[in-house]
Order: sequence, then structure tokens, then C-alpha cells
Amino acid sequence: VQLQASGGGLVQAGDSLRLSCAASGRTVSRSILGWFRRAPGKEREFVAAVSGSGDRTHYTDSGKGRFTISRDNARSTVYLQIISLKPEDTAVYYCAKAHSDSRFPPIEPDFLFWGKGTLVTVSS
Repeated sequence: VQLQASGGGLVQAGDSLRLSCAASGRTVSRSILGWFRRAPGKEREFVAAVSGSGDRTHYTDSGKGRFTISRDNARSTVYLQIISLKPEDTAVYYCAKAHSDSRFPPIEPDFLFWGKGTLVTVSS
């Protein structure tokens, strides 16, 4: 399994951004995919997850309303749309794949495969 996140960069507060993660592997299209982030000096935190078919989504409470996760299984890609970006959204964003037997919504230990992350910096 390989996961490659992209789409990060330097943006201004209030902007929107869409992150992408290209996923490869035999079970990707049936697996839960998720986004996490690690802000400077902080622990990694869960952001959002989407079921294998894309019909179910799950968000951290702080992300509801500003984050939208989606996936395109034909392109083996998962997306994270972020609107109304805030300086506190500055972080490295990682995509991850849960193991095949994970239930929905997943918990963090379910995610066994991780990409390298993409940096989002939000200036005020």
C-alpha cells in the first residue's frame, strides 16, 4: 500500500484548499481512508474518515462544517476540502488507510498505512 498526499501550501486565513491523496494497493477501494494532521508542537489528531464506498463519513467535532472528505475510487484518490482556513489549521496533513476488518467509524489504531504528509501553512 502506498499513499501520497498533495495539495498543501501557504494560504491566507479564510481561503479554501483541497488536499488529495493518491492511494495504491489491492484493497484500497474497499478500505476506510482517513486524514490526520499534526500541528507544530502538538500530537497527531484525527480529522476525517470515509468508508470504502464513500457513503459514510466521520469527522472530528472541531472539523465538522469546515472539512469535507470524499473519495473517487475510479481514481484511487481521497480528498479533503477545507474551507475558511484558520492559522490553527497549520499542520502537516497525512492520509492513512485502515486495515480491511475495520468497522466504521474507525479508531486511530485501525490505521496501519500512512503517507508522508503535505504541509499546510495558514497565514493570518
